[in-house]
Amino acid sequence: MKLRLLSILFLLNFLWLPEAIEAAPLYAQAKSPAKQYIPCGLGLVENNLLKRASLQLADVPGGSVKITFVGHSTFMMETPKGVAVSTDYAGLQTPDRTPDIVTMNNSHSSHWTDFIDPKITHVLRGWDPAGGIARHHLRFKDMRIYNLPTNIFDFGKGAMNGNSVFVYEAGGLCMAHLGHLHHFLSKEQVAQLGRIDVLYVPIDGVNTLSHEEALHIIGQINPRVIMPMHLSAFGEAEAFPSTAGQKYKVKFLEKDNIVLNRSMLPFKTEVWFLTEKF
Repeated sequence: MKLRLLSILFLLNFLWLPEAIEAAPLYAQAKSPAKQYIPCGLGLVENNLLKRASLQLADVPGGSVKITFVGHSTFMMETPKGVAVSTDYAGLQTPDRTPDIVTMNNSHSSHWTDFIDPKITHVLRGWDPAGGIARHHLRFKDMRIYNLPTNIFDFGKGAMNGNSVFVYEAGGLCMAHLGHLHHFLSKEQVAQLGRIDVLYVPIDGVNTLSHEEALHIIGQINPRVIMPMHLSAFGEAEAFPSTAGQKYKVKFLEKDNIVLNRSMLPFKTEVWFLTEKF
């Protein structure tokens, strides 16, 4: 019993380390960081299965997350304790409720904004406006969020650490949003992400990744569910189902949201299309 307690204390000691892994150059391997966060999948946020029903929202039972595809690259995730997180918040596709937390990426105006609703408690930018490296590790009630800095390339110009892959842990699930990722990940970067159950992937085929590159990164991360985004962006999104269908089962859920728990995850990776709410 004493040995088990010491092991738990040893793991928890790493939770407060401020450093995160730096992004690697295009298709290059990142250097091993001196310190890094405990990756997703180890149950380091509150276990909703142990909470009383009175603490849960009616439409988000314990051990679940409600995912709504708001539009473009914005997904809303809601937890049993009522936490709402919006990805790539830009104020263009507005969720039904004001999120507690928003994450952003510095690619185009459809992925970020400086005009923040004052009711939003936490704003996590995937880049450092001062020119450094964005580092986030937030625990808010039954939600944990951290980022993996990556690079972006736009019309021949590049920005080191200008993007982030954000990881969200809640309800026993690990979800990751690729943002405007433009390159493959190193083995160390993949390890830093941790176990990913749901991966939000841009499928425009032009502005971010080609479909072949997107599928390569999906293979690197090996999620249980792929949720496509950038559906109506200028590009080749309509061709993605047939391309991805050569390797994965593709499902069109014909709704804009799903309440997901671990028991619903497929044994083999599948592509699940949600309908854009806006």
